Amino acid sequence: MSVRSPAPGGLELVRALVNTLDVDTGADCLDTPENRARFGLAEDDALPAARELRESLRVTLLAHAGHPPHRAVTPLGELLRSAPLVVAVDDADGSAALAPAREGVLTARIAAAIAEALVAGTWSRLKACEAADCLWAYYDRSPAGRGRWCSMQVCGARAKMRRYRAKEA
Repeated sequence: MSVRSPAPGGLELVRALVNTLDVDTGADCLDTPENRARFGLAEDDALPAARELRESLRVTLLAHAGHPPHRAVTPLGELLRSAPLVVAVDDADGSAALAPAREGVLTARIAAAIAEALVAGTWSRLKACEAADCLWAYYDRSPAGRGRWCSMQVCGARAKMRRYRAKEA
């Protein structure tokens, strides 16, 4: 898997959550208490919901890259519908943003990050790698926004080599 530069703003939280599962090996970072704490998942009963959210995000990020879902999941909009958000206004400068109504609610933090990215125009640039053995989330910084792989040097090179070998056969 590629380690790319972080996604802008709150999208880094989304990218980091999706990348807690290594699809190729099955290793899940959410299996450890330390990594669960990174996402505010103090209770074990929050883990199934976090994993469901992660996979719904992955399917949405695949769609951003023009790829079909790798499996059926609960639609992301359905999961975010109940996210407790409030409009937070900074009295000093009058700026406003959507924010979680309660700290530590992962779904609300993700919903606020997506809302921020929608306003900034960056949401559709967060994608999932098209390589079936990868599906890593990455922020597409290509000028045209047409990136297909998390890393051109790894997943992109493998895909191009497979296509080349198929032509030669």
